[in-house]
Amino acid sequence: MKSPPEAEQPPPPAVATRTDHLPTPILDAERSNLIKRISEEGGYAYVSMEALAAGGDFRAAEAAREMAWEQLHSGPWNSVLPVWRDAYSMACLHVAIYHYEAGDFREALKVLDMGLIMGGTLLRQDLGSAVEIVSMRSCCVAKGCEKRGTFFSEVSQSQVLPNRSLSCKIVEKRSSLSIEGFLRDYFLSGSPVIISDCMSHWPASKKWKDMDYLKRVAGDRTIPVEVGKNYLCPKWKQELITFSQFLERILSNQCNNSSTTYLAQHPLFDQIQELRGDIFVPDYCFAGGGELRSLNAWFGPAGTVTPLHHDPHHNILAQVVGKKYIRLYPASVSDDLYPHSESMLSNSSQVDLDNVNEKEFPRAQDLDFMDCILEEGEMLYIPPKWWHYVKSLATSFSVSFWWSEHDSSEIS
Repeated sequence: MKSPPEAEQPPPPAVATRTDHLPTPILDAERSNLIKRISEEGGYAYVSMEALAAGGDFRAAEAAREMAWEQLHSGPWNSVLPVWRDAYSMACLHVAIYHYEAGDFREALKVLDMGLIMGGTLLRQDLGSAVEIVSMRSCCVAKGCEKRGTFFSEVSQSQVLPNRSLSCKIVEKRSSLSIEGFLRDYFLSGSPVIISDCMSHWPASKKWKDMDYLKRVAGDRTIPVEVGKNYLCPKWKQELITFSQFLERILSNQCNNSSTTYLAQHPLFDQIQELRGDIFVPDYCFAGGGELRSLNAWFGPAGTVTPLHHDPHHNILAQVVGKKYIRLYPASVSDDLYPHSESMLSNSSQVDLDNVNEKEFPRAQDLDFMDCILEEGEMLYIPPKWWHYVKSLATSFSVSFWWSEHDSSEIS
């Protein structure tokens, strides 16, 4: 008599042939300390799942990641305890290891990027090292986009500019401005200036015009994007998509004038080191004995708008590809620009320069301003607290460098 057949089991995942391994999440002492802190915050279920995940249990790793994710969304982002951000990073590493072992490099990269975007600082180096290993081993080839070469330079579109544009004072332009001249004539007086002929040595000047290059170094990476006119509009939202999907949306926007998708104020160069190697921090960013605070990417199609707002730091906006219209108002007219009363938006104006409500905001009508067309290869210095409105006139890739003087007060 035959014994009953055994229940069919799903085949094990195909393991990629590798000569390298993803890093084990942090050292034992650091891991123990993190687990202790999670326990102190009541994360007993997470600790149990993490122990199983460390032993190779993929379902436990996913459960731990979901538990940490819930904690990240338990309230306002600035109220999330740092320990839960580190817990999320650790769970992401466990999950990524499973996908890597299974040869699913694209999914491993997605999980690691989520750890970089949403996680804490404790495991950032481990996450970065894992990204390098997975990227080297990845056999994924971006699909759905034939070779297009330098598509950026060919898609410039005329855009409707705000009323009175280029009618007051044009921002002064200086070629190859010396550090001494920058300090004396603009930094100390707090005056905007365009600096030309200082970016031609950046590899990004050529590489970022090539879609094939961007897809090769970043195509499978996950990035946060904004969808809609701008962050002050009701229908505005944020999404997480791959860089390849983002590039396709840019092309779709050019052809169909579809809803604008914008990679705005994202620390892309902390996330993707290949792109970081394509640019250099301008010497101007060390004026006043300062130190760099953040380095962000701004990438999107023609028509993207950053509404009128001000920032707390010195800012060099480098226009690597494409061109933008920029309008600036000094801090002295802040009250006449009707800042939002909510603390989260207090650095943004209620005045929509693309459609000014004259009855609601009468004092904003006749204010003097400075403006310019920032061309490809130029940098614009924006002093702290200067209000600025930005509109892309073509597919545009820009980099902003924020820095503060050592004696400047910290503004979060």
